[in-house]
Amino acid sequence: MCGRYTLVRMDRVTGMLPFVMEPLPPLAPRYNIAPSQAVAAVLNCHPPRVELLHWGLVPGWAKDITMGNRMINARAESLAAKPAFGRALRRQRCLILADGFFEWQVPADGKTKVPMYVTLKDGRPFCFAGLWDLWRHDGTELKSCTIITTAANALMQPIHDRMPAIVPPEGYTAWLDPGEQPAAALEKWLRPYPPAEMTARPVGRLVNDPRHDSPAVLAADDPPGTATAKRMNRQAELF
Repeated sequence: MCGRYTLVRMDRVTGMLPFVMEPLPPLAPRYNIAPSQAVAAVLNCHPPRVELLHWGLVPGWAKDITMGNRMINARAESLAAKPAFGRALRRQRCLILADGFFEWQVPADGKTKVPMYVTLKDGRPFCFAGLWDLWRHDGTELKSCTIITTAANALMQPIHDRMPAIVPPEGYTAWLDPGEQPAAALEKWLRPYPPAEMTARPVGRLVNDPRHDSPAVLAADDPPGTATAKRMNRQAELF
C-alpha cells in the first residue's frame, strides 16, 4: 500500500523529465501528500506533460467521485483483470512524481505503529507507476489517478508486504507511450525496486495527520509542544 508520500526536492524534478516540453505547473514542496489531494503526474499524452490529478482513481463510468476514495492504490498483479484498471493500463498510464513515501511498521511489541520514511539513497526524485482516467458529469471534468503497488523488496519486507511500484528511468519512455500497450509488455516496470538503492528511517507521528505538511513531518521525533509530543510525555510520566 502507499497512502502518503512527499515531493520536496523541486530543484531536481525538471532534470529528471527532459522529455517534458511544456512548463511544469507551479509546484510547492509537499511533505505529507494524502489521498484526495492534487498530485503531480506525467500523463502519456503526446508530448508527455505534467498535470495535477486527483489522487484516487475515478473511472469514466463511475456514478460519482466518491469511488476514488477506494481507488488510491492498484495491485500490479491483478490490474489487467480489474474493470476499473484494465483499460487504463492499456491506454492511460502516468508517472507520479515523488521523492519519498511513508509506510507504518508494526513494532515487535505489537504496540503503536512506527511511521517509516523511505527514499532513494541519493535523495533524487523518482516516479511511481500510475494510471489515470477522466470523469465527466453534468459539465464537470475530473482527471484522477491511482498508484500501482507491488510486492515488497528486501528493504520493505520488515515494514510492510507491499510497496509502490517505482519505474526506473529507463522505463519512462515505454510507460508513457501514448499508444495502446498489452499488459504483458508493461509487467517488467512493475517489479519491486532494487533494495540496495533505497533506505528507510523512522519519523515522528505528525505524518499521521494530513493537516501537517511541513519539514517537521520528516523529523525523527515530533517537535516539542505538539499534541503528539505532549501525549507521549504524559504517558512517560506514568512509568
